[in-house]
Amino acid sequence: MTRTEFAARAESDADRVVALTRALVAVPSPNPPGDTRACAEVAAALVGDAVPGVEIALHATSDLVTNLVARVRGHAPGRRLVFNGHLDTYPVNEALPWTVPPLGGLLRDGRLYGRGTADMKGGIAASIHALALLAEHPGLWRGEAVLTLAGDEESMGVLGTRWLMDNVPHAVGDAVIIGDAGSPRVLRFGEKGFLWIELEATGRASHGAHVHLGVNALDRLCAALDAVRGLRDLVPDAPPGVTAAIAAARPVSEALAGAGEAEVLGSVTVNIGRVEGGTSTNLVPASARAGIDIRLPVGIPCATAEAALAAALGGREGISYQVLRRFEPNHTAPAHEIVRRTAAAAAEVLGGPCAVNMRVGGSDARWFRMAGLPTVVYGPTPHNMGGADEYVLVEELRQVALVHALAALDFLAA
Repeated sequence: MTRTEFAARAESDADRVVALTRALVAVPSPNPPGDTRACAEVAAALVGDAVPGVEIALHATSDLVTNLVARVRGHAPGRRLVFNGHLDTYPVNEALPWTVPPLGGLLRDGRLYGRGTADMKGGIAASIHALALLAEHPGLWRGEAVLTLAGDEESMGVLGTRWLMDNVPHAVGDAVIIGDAGSPRVLRFGEKGFLWIELEATGRASHGAHVHLGVNALDRLCAALDAVRGLRDLVPDAPPGVTAAIAAARPVSEALAGAGEAEVLGSVTVNIGRVEGGTSTNLVPASARAGIDIRLPVGIPCATAEAALAAALGGREGISYQVLRRFEPNHTAPAHEIVRRTAAAAAEVLGGPCAVNMRVGGSDARWFRMAGLPTVVYGPTPHNMGGADEYVLVEELRQVALVHALAALDFLAA
């Protein structure tokens, strides 16, 4: 079989990705609570049926979280490519105004509906389809193709992808493809980092008519929040290739993700997501707090941002803060082979160029990139993700599946 014949076979069998997605969506795996046991079992059965000669192992890492690892081999030793995905989804939330069965996998007007169709059971199905095609034609490639499915991505935990990387040797490889939500027209090679902080202010209570007897904690908090917003002025020292890729992708990417995405990708953003304080309008509050999400572009490591944070808040009376969670900005060089091969496969399938860009949100790709593993994210467009009537376009599912298969083949045959 030639590569051309392989591509034709991948396209002719593309309906398989729809059937796989529907089967996965039918098994709820909302996070919270993060119970992926049943979904992992169903995924194992689906992989076992679809992929000839596959080795499958389930790894329970808590009372609720179960992960899956599946492996196939080519005709000779070579490189290892890892497909990765997450089994957990947003809560189904039946109270939302669903007009279709949330777990029914309804097909209508070219759309596949259900919780997790876009984030990311459709992407998982695309990777299973690609793994099956590779297993059916081992003579075309060398090395190993591995599928890892994690159970705790939505909570950004360490019991899924991170645990597999630390405990299963073949859960890491020479390159990684992740089918998380995005767009077939944009290949993502990196993600912003972030700091989540809790900021607290203390004061002295008094009656609102006697402000001279009190110290307003909310006043202190507001001044501290203004100081934190000053981190937006930090200037990143990003590699020229990253800056150039963001600029080049702008016409395509912003048409899909909204005007201003390029600026956000290249700068620090500060989102004050929660503010609490006070008990009554006519009382001076003695305490107040806020939760802040600070996103960091490539070129500003967490240490730099935390030093700026300490300088902005240090010495302020009644102000304290703690970093609740931190992740470094991460990226794979836009010129890396896996980026080039996946972008080329996408252009082939789409019949036109695919933009190559950073990703605003986070994913398990960060675990691989932080370990030095070249990683791309390429998945279908999410519609109503986390809301009622979540759906994915069937045509995009097919496109993603074809790109995963061709990019993997080209990488492993090289």
